[in-house]
Amino acid sequence: MTVTEAGARTYEVRTYGCQMNVHDSERLSGLLEDAGYVRAPEGETADVVVFNTCAVRENADNRLYGNLGHLRPIKMAKDGMQIAVGGCLAQKDQGEIVRKAPWVDVVFGTHNIGSLPVLLERARIAQEAQVEIKDSLETFPSTLPTRRESAYAAWVAISVGCNNTCTFCIVPSLRGKEKDRRPGDILNEVRTLVDQGVLEITLLGQNVNTYGVEFGDRLAFGKLLRACGDVEGLERVRFTSPHPAAFTDDVIHAMAETPNVMHQLHMPLQSGSDRVLKAMRRSYRAERYLGIIDRVRAAMPDAAISTDIIVGFPGETEEDFQQTLDVVRASRFANAFTFQYSIRPGTPAATMEDQVPKAVVQERYERLVALQEEISWEENKKQVGRTLEVLIAEGEGRKDDATRRLSGRAADNRLVHLAAVDARPGDMVTAEVTYAAPHHLVADTVVSVRRTRAGDAWEARQAAPDTGRGVNLGMPTIGRPPAAPESSSACSARP
Repeated sequence: MTVTEAGARTYEVRTYGCQMNVHDSERLSGLLEDAGYVRAPEGETADVVVFNTCAVRENADNRLYGNLGHLRPIKMAKDGMQIAVGGCLAQKDQGEIVRKAPWVDVVFGTHNIGSLPVLLERARIAQEAQVEIKDSLETFPSTLPTRRESAYAAWVAISVGCNNTCTFCIVPSLRGKEKDRRPGDILNEVRTLVDQGVLEITLLGQNVNTYGVEFGDRLAFGKLLRACGDVEGLERVRFTSPHPAAFTDDVIHAMAETPNVMHQLHMPLQSGSDRVLKAMRRSYRAERYLGIIDRVRAAMPDAAISTDIIVGFPGETEEDFQQTLDVVRASRFANAFTFQYSIRPGTPAATMEDQVPKAVVQERYERLVALQEEISWEENKKQVGRTLEVLIAEGEGRKDDATRRLSGRAADNRLVHLAAVDARPGDMVTAEVTYAAPHHLVADTVVSVRRTRAGDAWEARQAAPDTGRGVNLGMPTIGRPPAAPESSSACSARP
């Protein structure tokens, strides 16, 4: 057992999947620290290793069992070590995990993450695995303790679960029906975060714009955006991900009229073919999607719009794919997360006829990526000469240490690399864009640096003893997806 200065047991949380999993992992870290655990020092094996899993990605189970197999001899050699598995794959496989990996101590689902410390203690005392999977939400995650990595940006969950029935997606069966938080609870969390130094929040839900359906207010999401505009000290508000079928003009007006709501929209398309959208059970068509894009740009000409697209859905023809390319050309996305369809057991699409051959999917995927890369670069070139305010981030630029640059996000969420200046993560730098690449901008002409409360909070955290936070928060990443990514769900899962 690892003994820290305080004699506490150590933990590590390994997170896979979407933003909701990142949010849950913050809570898991908070729960463990509330129970007296501390984060394991880097390079050391923790006393408790928690896997927060994803079932959306292809080969998610192989990845999990491979990692569990790697830990088995380490656990055998380390007295008192425990392994816990939670998240969507745990919700789906339940007792199968302990059958395949009997050295796992705890399995818990998406609906009862608050049970983790108790289950670990039960497993320790009983000396046998504890499997507890709930069929419905036990406690809304945001009511649990948390440990956030970022001092300047935070996720705020407004709902969990999903009421849609997309044929490619397994999320509703694992996360359950949509459950909404009350607006007052959300705004209280936002104000608390701002008091702690946070400048930017992202409202999070499987379908954020259906928020309010549970308490009967179809306009609740637009009202929530406007209410965030009244929070003093909150400089940036974002949200992910809306569903095109439920996207209403009151949300567009709220975005355009609320100064701290960013002119940035991530709205999954999935396909530009009406025939494929129908087979996906996506309850909108290409014309409606493009109409939303047009109205957003009419209200906010500077809006940056990104999307998710699945290539090779069962039955997709070349004509269907060409229709997707047509929508991409018309939409002028700043960025697109493109995915190759792959079978998800338990989804209706898994048993559909006319599964598209892998080679065809790959070839179409490459064409789509090439087109979107061309569009992204053209759209980024339009930013050259503009002056942007960039929120400095921690760890956004992979080459920052070598180039001595700083990196961060512009208001429209574009990644910007800056000349080296005296600024901290959380500070704001105003700079002129001097160069554009497909997935980032360079701003070598710095106009000003604004030191912020968020920068102060980051600096204070650096000076404080490392109590360890279990997950890396931050804003959604932008860039070309991996060479062979798998299909996404409407939750816009990203590694």
